[in-house]
Amino acid sequence: MEKIQHSHVQVRGLKLHVAQIGTGPKVVLFLHGFPEIWYSWRHQMIAVANAGFRAIAFDSRGYGLSDHPPEPEKANFKDLVDDVVALLDLLGINKVFLVGKDFGAVPAFMVAVIHPERVLGVITLGIPFLVPGPVGIQFDLLPKGFYILRWAEPGRAKADFGRFDVKTVVRNIYILFCRSELQVAGENEEIMDLVDPSTPLPPWFTEEDLEVYATLYQNSGFRTALQVPYRCSQLDYGITNPKVTAPSLLIMGEKDYFMKFPGMEEYMKKGILKQFMPNLDITFMPEGSHFVQEQLPEQVNELIITFLNKN
Repeated sequence: MEKIQHSHVQVRGLKLHVAQIGTGPKVVLFLHGFPEIWYSWRHQMIAVANAGFRAIAFDSRGYGLSDHPPEPEKANFKDLVDDVVALLDLLGINKVFLVGKDFGAVPAFMVAVIHPERVLGVITLGIPFLVPGPVGIQFDLLPKGFYILRWAEPGRAKADFGRFDVKTVVRNIYILFCRSELQVAGENEEIMDLVDPSTPLPPWFTEEDLEVYATLYQNSGFRTALQVPYRCSQLDYGITNPKVTAPSLLIMGEKDYFMKFPGMEEYMKKGILKQFMPNLDITFMPEGSHFVQEQLPEQVNELIITFLNKN
């Protein structure tokens, strides 16, 4: 961990926090999800660097140690796409492998669709090919109290989270979303109420890990984090031909709650997905949760490095 180098770089008017390790000629750019941060990729960055690649992860705008945009309520996925391309330009990187987890998969897909000339390959964890608009989540089929719908309501998550300190919020989210069930609140409860305070952290997520996350989110808060992804997922970004032709790998935990989204298992297992990603391989990990890269790092690292070496 101490070999990972940290800096702030000016990208499209904002200072973004960037973590890097390795000096290989080929570059792997990691894109985190929620409630994650650059640190979510700690195991993968070190492994990829040891395998001869240059590993880069950054805190998305408004997350962790990166600046908030001037108007967080207007932030959207296109901002993340433009940030990725601008960061690559700034660092003098022509082509890159993109690795996205959770909502970080969305800008990875969008960059591969909009800027295919910049992409050597795409790996996503926990999310199959989805881009807002033509190939998005079927929100109308989700239960009324589902967490995505609740957190998309302006002010609702702020009030829910505001009852607790940041560390407790992150703790609760990790406990909730490492489960295999969809998290749905009842009519008179909030998402944070679904966690029994006596529930321990998952065994692969330490108190030290939690402290790192809490410190980073104490710096940024959740203002931009709730906008992107939850309040911009139903925007249409004008993508008319949603297809990724680059070599691709999807890593899914069989116990990831995302498998329970309406139609999602069929989408992944019956060939529909390959209509959008013809060069896709899929690996299902029987014990994997939504946080599979932290839960089973050695297995995930092996899958990633095998893919990188092959492409």
